[in-house]
Amino acid sequence: MPSPLAGIRILDLTSVIMGPYATQMLAEYGADVIKVEPPEGDIMRKMGPCGKAGMGPVFLNLNRGKRSLCLDLKSAAGRDAMYRAVASADVFITNVRLKALKKLGLDRDALHQHNPRLIYLFLSGFSEAGRHAGRPAYDDLIQAMVGLPHLSTAAAGGDPRYVPLNIADKTMGLFAAQTVLAALLQRARSGSGQYIELPMYETMAGFVLLDHLAGNTLVPPVGEPGNPRLVSRYRRPYRTRDGWLSTMIYTDGHWAAFLALVGRPDIWERDRRFGSVAARTECVDIVYAFIEEQMLQRDSADWLEALARADIPVAPIADLKALVDDLRQSPAGVIEEYQGHSGERYLGVSPAVRWAGASAPLAAAPSLGEHNEEILRELPAAHRESRPQSR
Repeated sequence: MPSPLAGIRILDLTSVIMGPYATQMLAEYGADVIKVEPPEGDIMRKMGPCGKAGMGPVFLNLNRGKRSLCLDLKSAAGRDAMYRAVASADVFITNVRLKALKKLGLDRDALHQHNPRLIYLFLSGFSEAGRHAGRPAYDDLIQAMVGLPHLSTAAAGGDPRYVPLNIADKTMGLFAAQTVLAALLQRARSGSGQYIELPMYETMAGFVLLDHLAGNTLVPPVGEPGNPRLVSRYRRPYRTRDGWLSTMIYTDGHWAAFLALVGRPDIWERDRRFGSVAARTECVDIVYAFIEEQMLQRDSADWLEALARADIPVAPIADLKALVDDLRQSPAGVIEEYQGHSGERYLGVSPAVRWAGASAPLAAAPSLGEHNEEILRELPAAHRESRPQSR
């Protein structure tokens, strides 16, 4: 069975994390992703410890299975090669700022002249229809603007903190990949290409407010924004006598079993604050504080065994090394060893999704300009005599 996106060509004029994460997923689905890079390469090539120059770990983990086309888009030859590539492409995806795209002749009107069936996805920091249009956007800034540091303070106190992940970039990568898939389905029905803008700030704001619009959902509002369970200061891993555990005592069944386990079944009958999901949500700090008090009474190993036996969700708190070690031992894969083009060995994060039929092995990320000659031979004839320099 062919891969789902076999035969689809995607021009990837993105850098850093958001766009490359989206296009790597599409490459994993079988698309031919051509990563267009300037002569200096994607900035992430130089980030982190490099076993091979220009092949930093984040770059390796976000650009596997792609082909690299190195072009100087400020030159006539580079733009000509880009237009030839556009003529053969199904999708063009970019997170270059709109002003720069217009200056380079890579705005939507210019590219649709070369390929009316092209799906053009513009990943903007802020909606071009909004009051922040044109501003630069980075993960930390977007986290701040959509309230994530505020939520961390509300939940845990202390100084505001960013989520220690590039969570906005990677969430936007997921949105971008699904947007491309939907656009390809629409084009299969209509036969026409289109322009799509996917703004980072507005998309992430909606992502956060799905949980936290709360009382503002109703008009007029009946309460302030914020989900009380999610911002409770007690919503955190629980300390045991000798460590920490995560447990989720959530349903009525969980609570009846937990109260019996700690020798307090009477609470279920006489204390209305524990008797329903609605009541527990209303009194969330009280019920979470009760769990915290009880968890201190036993060792972690005792709790893991007792809670699992009672069918209450529970898990130890893993550090990153433990996570990698666990996944390397899993028959489901996820963390796998693979070989680079020059024989070097890497660990990579493979997709957890499993399609019917054989799964393709992990493919290496490309070196800068590695596929220039190969790709340029595949493209339609040049509009000019000049040709870009291969690297």
